[in-house]
Amino acid sequence: MSALPVTPRCAALIGGEWVTTPGTLGVEAPATASPLAEIARCGADQVDAAVAAARRAFDGELGDWHRWSARRRGEWLHAFADAIVADAATLAALECADTGKPMSQARGDITACARYFRFYAGAADKLHGETIPFDNDFAVFTLREPYGVCAQIIPWNYPSQIFGRCVAAALAAGNSVVLKPAEDACLSVLRLAELAVEAGLPAGALNVVPGLGREAGSALAAHPGIDHLSFTGSPETGTLVTQAAAVHHVPVTMELGGKSPQIVFADADLEAALTAVVRGIIQNAGQTCSAGSRLLVEASCYDEVVSRLAARFGDLRCDAGERDADCGPLINARQREKLETRLAAARADGIRVAAVGHLAEGVPAEGHFVVPQLLVDIPDDHEVIREELFGPVLAVQRFDDEEDAVRLANATDFGLCAGVWTRDGGRQLRLAKRIRSGQVFVNNYGAAGGIELPFGGMGRSGHGREKGFEGLKSYTQLKTVAIRHG
Repeated sequence: MSALPVTPRCAALIGGEWVTTPGTLGVEAPATASPLAEIARCGADQVDAAVAAARRAFDGELGDWHRWSARRRGEWLHAFADAIVADAATLAALECADTGKPMSQARGDITACARYFRFYAGAADKLHGETIPFDNDFAVFTLREPYGVCAQIIPWNYPSQIFGRCVAAALAAGNSVVLKPAEDACLSVLRLAELAVEAGLPAGALNVVPGLGREAGSALAAHPGIDHLSFTGSPETGTLVTQAAAVHHVPVTMELGGKSPQIVFADADLEAALTAVVRGIIQNAGQTCSAGSRLLVEASCYDEVVSRLAARFGDLRCDAGERDADCGPLINARQREKLETRLAAARADGIRVAAVGHLAEGVPAEGHFVVPQLLVDIPDDHEVIREELFGPVLAVQRFDDEEDAVRLANATDFGLCAGVWTRDGGRQLRLAKRIRSGQVFVNNYGAAGGIELPFGGMGRSGHGREKGFEGLKSYTQLKTVAIRHG
């Protein structure tokens, strides 16, 4: 096994205790395809135990989580953010080795995780209800109350960040949590769970059940004991998860990916735009739901933009995460083979590769690397312009005018993010209103992570919102109280 800063827990966290499982799963390093660690392989029995522990914690039969006030929850969340910062070097090293992403991006993810806990620490005691004017002999008000047991199924591309945005919000609202991390990358999550126990989180408030999606994930999504489910992953798996939860009428928040456009007009600051365009597709080797994987360019500047982008793509370098290159590997052989098959089909269909990046000297041949690629001359109905590829591949199209740009931007079933680059203030507002997308960024892309900004999609990109105060409210249900006082 490759050297890691700590030995990851090969166990599940259930009711405040680390519990071993009959089976284990091997985790490999994406950069070398070599063994990295072993994790617990939870099944239905461990999921049952975790849900039961979370229920007992919420109902007051286990620990004192149910007695914590909103203010006390906020204080603990803030202290836990401090613990994350203190352990940041270890967490980043785990994240880098486990996901393969460049070390600087791994460090950024740990910083973001701590920021989530700080944000929700400050928000925990600000979940206010409202009074409602009604008949004179009534007093009517609303309460925001936690759901109870919140199930969370998170992916492998941003394990620590998504742990932060889901767990922090759920705990801030007063829920207990059962978290199923991805089997491909969850070492940072297991370390975070260790830190939470050490920081004094009451038993049962957070339970972590590693394992396969078809085993632990399926059992959790279909469990009759959960009250709310948050899922981040593919639309196909999202459909199965939603169907499973629907049997018990469990509300679901779904973040299912995207095919997000960046739209560049001729009057834009092209230097700023192209820097953001490249960063928006190579971050985490393009394995990002909100990646700017489509580029729409006004015809009058199309040739210049493609030429300048081609030069930048040619300079991009892929290497192992600890060497902190522009791109790391894809997560596993399955993802690499799937992407390479799609790219080969695109070339066979006549789509031109205008530029490619390169592998650094000495990159292991066994690593799951796919170099960044710039694709042009793409028909409107081709899958590389309509479907999520989940790799460092940028698909470029030209448009004639504003109306054409809107048509192309909305020409997929996804609607997660969009970027608009123009100095025209009226055009900025018109496009922001007309693009079907959960987030629209004007003259930037991503707003530096935007911990405070509600995040979620339309169409195949899912429903519900996480991040920001909307994300906190999504972990509560509204109760109306009407008192007749005479």
